[in-house]
Amino acid sequence: MRLSTIQKGMAAGLTGFAAMIGSGAASAQTLEVVGQPVAEKMGFQPAATELASDLQGLDHMLLIIISVIVVFVTGLLIYTIVRYNSRANKVPAKFTHNSPLEIAWTIVPILILVFIGSFSLPVLFKQQEIPVADVTIKVTGNQWYWSYEYPDNGIAFDSYMIGSPATGGTNQMTPEVEKQLVDAGYTKDQFLLATDTAVVVPVNKTIVMQVTGADVIHSWKIPAFGVMQDGVPGRLAHLWFKAEKEGIYFGQCSELCGQMHAYMPITVKVVSQEVYDAWVAKAAAGDVVLSAADLAQPVKVAANN
Repeated sequence: MRLSTIQKGMAAGLTGFAAMIGSGAASAQTLEVVGQPVAEKMGFQPAATELASDLQGLDHMLLIIISVIVVFVTGLLIYTIVRYNSRANKVPAKFTHNSPLEIAWTIVPILILVFIGSFSLPVLFKQQEIPVADVTIKVTGNQWYWSYEYPDNGIAFDSYMIGSPATGGTNQMTPEVEKQLVDAGYTKDQFLLATDTAVVVPVNKTIVMQVTGADVIHSWKIPAFGVMQDGVPGRLAHLWFKAEKEGIYFGQCSELCGQMHAYMPITVKVVSQEVYDAWVAKAAAGDVVLSAADLAQPVKVAANN
């Protein structure tokens, strides 16, 4: 009798431990919001791709160069004002030019521009040279939502801002919209950023986006990826990225496109290859929403246990 009680206690303990592990695995799979604008902050969003890292590094280098030039020129102006004002310099000089000085201020800026170009052009070429895609996605800008197609998987869906009039909202935060945000796994702070469906891509894979517009010019932009491409009606442009960290990334239409231009956000969810494969199978059957349950991976138990 006592042995049976002990066995039951051990079984209950093992069940609770397994549940704890399972809940831990599920919570570990919750996507972190990585690329999001933050109120009252300055600077770039965390770089999630090599392209974004290159752009931010180039920006920092240019900021240093510009700062040195500004300090140098400001110093020259102050020196000139103090040294050559009418009180300190009663008799002005008679010369009209200085050849060595003019050669210097012509050659030095050229050298600075060549130096900048040696760093900026490789970054530009890396953006414009589209690599072979692991995943190809076609995105079409509409007034005022995005349409996505995964041509290799037979997946297509539209993406609207949560709270958009097209989905029964008013572009205003209301209790109903807040509930929709919470139900979709967002907070009310992500209103105007979160969409009802999201672009889902695998981490560390090359994603090529084919960008176009259905009516007017739109622009698909994700700051944390360092990518932006205009979608022009009748033309098919390309951009690419390889996200290095799982998480949720927000973007916006960045080309003025009409009355509700400000209500065309973009949501990209970067997930593991396993989660992506499972989502593709589900999305091909018609369910394109990546839910919290899809992110939770079952705990694998060895066969001999």
